[in-house]
Amino acid sequence: MGKSICPRFEKAIGLLSQRWTGLIVYQLLPGPQRFCSIESSIGISGRVLSERLKDLESEGIVNREVFPETPVRIEYSLTDKGRSLEPLMREMEKWSQNWLEA
Repeated sequence: MGKSICPRFEKAIGLLSQRWTGLIVYQLLPGPQRFCSIESSIGISGRVLSERLKDLESEGIVNREVFPETPVRIEYSLTDKGRSLEPLMREMEKWSQNWLEA
């Protein structure tokens, strides 16, 4: 009988395989960004980006910071938990360069 899959691993794969989630995390690796910057750089609809950012925030991967300016400025950044995904993202980046066609 095959080895059963660890529930934590299954949850991680489920989270990171949601459409756009990996690209959002990758986009935030260099540092904090505003909503419109993320939206335009990966070509995602505002509604879907908003949903994904809320999911990532509830998982403790993304931090949402509101600056009380006029107009209000909101920036998104990776938490320590989110930043710990960087080695995984860099390995996927390397793998894609070696194995996938453009």
